[in-house]
Amino acid sequence: MVALVIAEHDNATLKGSTHHTVTAAAQCGGDVHVLVAGSNASAAAAAAAQIAGVTKVIVADAPYFADGLAENVAEQVLAIAGSYSHILAPATAYGKNILPRVAAKLDVAQISEITKVDSPDTFERPIYAGNAIATVQSGDKVKVITVRTTGFDAAAATGGSAATETVAAVGDNGKSTFVGRELAKSDRPELTAAKIIVSGGRGMGSAENFHILEPLADKLGAAMGASRAAVDAGFVPNDWQVGQTGKIVAPSLYIAVGISGAIQHLAGMKDSKTIVAINKDPEAPIFAVADYGIVGDLFEIVPQLVKELG
Repeated sequence: MVALVIAEHDNATLKGSTHHTVTAAAQCGGDVHVLVAGSNASAAAAAAAQIAGVTKVIVADAPYFADGLAENVAEQVLAIAGSYSHILAPATAYGKNILPRVAAKLDVAQISEITKVDSPDTFERPIYAGNAIATVQSGDKVKVITVRTTGFDAAAATGGSAATETVAAVGDNGKSTFVGRELAKSDRPELTAAKIIVSGGRGMGSAENFHILEPLADKLGAAMGASRAAVDAGFVPNDWQVGQTGKIVAPSLYIAVGISGAIQHLAGMKDSKTIVAINKDPEAPIFAVADYGIVGDLFEIVPQLVKELG
């Protein structure tokens, strides 16, 4: 058995999601190869070759891979798919855009957002917003899998010495064209990679009140997140949303401020190592998953926490 991991990258660096996916691939048994489809992506390929557990890096380099268009990357995966028993990608927007196309063309059932590998053909994945875990066994010759990265530790970024092989790039299928990208820039850590997250909910009351959380996040070196209710109310941008329809996170510390704990939000953060909840409602569902709970007025408690942190 040989597993292929589709690397998520920006041509210069690998995304952290790739390292988590390599861990899942290694647990499937056999060798692990990584496909880097990009443009002038030698730096990303070199980084992939150093990941512990990777035995080969396959590089497909062409200008039309520069922006990761799913139509082109999927065709490249299909061109080499015959050599692999498992094809995996992170369950990010990137991976979710590519692998369904691959699964459809291979006429196999995709196994989505796995959190555990029980055996080479059996996997666990959350269902019903994380309230139940389904154990799925696949009889397909090729297993096409997206990996919920919070379920697997990241493979070490160094220590590997994989061989690198360059393959012929498939042609541009011309079905899509890259138009533009708007990037949200922040001095804070990326939400899905942050070790500490401070999130606010509807209880914050307004966009202006979210500024109360900034000193706490600054003290902790944390990313800032939000519940869907806060996003829908226009308090913060969409890319802050944590939850079933937002970003799935599992930091070492998650501080939920003014978040009631609706099931959709819990699905996105309940795997955090330590959860601290601040809410004036002692019956709020968030307290059921919190390791530490503070019942009280967030507008008094958060400034006190900042003061205690010095």
